[in-house]
Amino acid sequence: MPDVWMSDLIRVIADSLDTYVFVVKSVITLLVMCLICGMVGSLVVGNRMAFFSDAMAHCAFAGVALGYVSVLLTGGDAAERKVSAAWIVPMVMVAFGVTVGVLMIYVRDRTGLAHDTVIGVFFALALGFGAMLTKMVQKVSTVNLETFLFGNLLFIPEADLLYLCAVLVLVVCVFLWRYNQLMFASFNPSLARTRRINVTLNNYLFIILLALVVNLSIQAVGVLLINALLIVPAAAAANVSRNLRQMFWFTVVFCLGSGVIGYLLSRNMKLSIGPMSSVEFGPSGVIVVTSVALFFGSMMVVAVWNRFAPIFGGQQFRAFHQHGPDDPCGTDHPFGQCP
Repeated sequence: MPDVWMSDLIRVIADSLDTYVFVVKSVITLLVMCLICGMVGSLVVGNRMAFFSDAMAHCAFAGVALGYVSVLLTGGDAAERKVSAAWIVPMVMVAFGVTVGVLMIYVRDRTGLAHDTVIGVFFALALGFGAMLTKMVQKVSTVNLETFLFGNLLFIPEADLLYLCAVLVLVVCVFLWRYNQLMFASFNPSLARTRRINVTLNNYLFIILLALVVNLSIQAVGVLLINALLIVPAAAAANVSRNLRQMFWFTVVFCLGSGVIGYLLSRNMKLSIGPMSSVEFGPSGVIVVTSVALFFGSMMVVAVWNRFAPIFGGQQFRAFHQHGPDDPCGTDHPFGQCP
């Protein structure tokens, strides 16, 4: 079984480094997650889809509930249902997430409503559907749906880690195949259409990819961490980038940096309050706070640079969404000049 092989590999690494198995597992999970979110996050922010990714993450609650209901429909005793849930629930989550994501884009294109309005409708539908099935889930499984909010970075099952590795391979393959077209479509859809790029196909492809990333990651790291890693490092990268290609690489670096620094801080920082001594911080929360601190740090760096750059003959950073009067690519892309 692949999960057994993964478990043996992690144990071998832990023995060779003379550390705990859960430490090796959490570090591998964090690095894989940061690479995934770093690559996808730049397109999320570039396409102005921060609210969309948040809605996809919360829609996963409905996918989890529907997955456990599907387990109940398969029949069998409690032991058989537990085994089948390991693969049925992730499969139903992904299918539900992809369906909701595609329907959001389809309804927006057909109705002409604002993107956030359509997302709000499906957001309410998914959360209501998940809440409706909560009682049924409690009868099928002992899983608490609230655990999907914060995840469990330190004690992730080997099967979930395998899913994350598979998602990483998929993201890399898709980006090697269509990275330039995806970037071009997010940079300026109108110009991309004049170059005979199928913008609609790229949009649906990215939605499906984002749904896979979000739904297969939530079981491992939770809604809080996946949203932060998808949006905040990319927002920090947008502050210090001059074009989309720089933004992509800065996002990957910032995502890895905030993940590693946040994890190390959570392992080494302890707090004593009253009768409680040496209380450790949750790693997911520390990583989120670190990424937000990185964002505000990038703002300060840009402000200082723009103030002193003219003195030394340097080029200032343009504010996000500002465009020059002679920009040949139009004004509907996120950077001032064509990359």
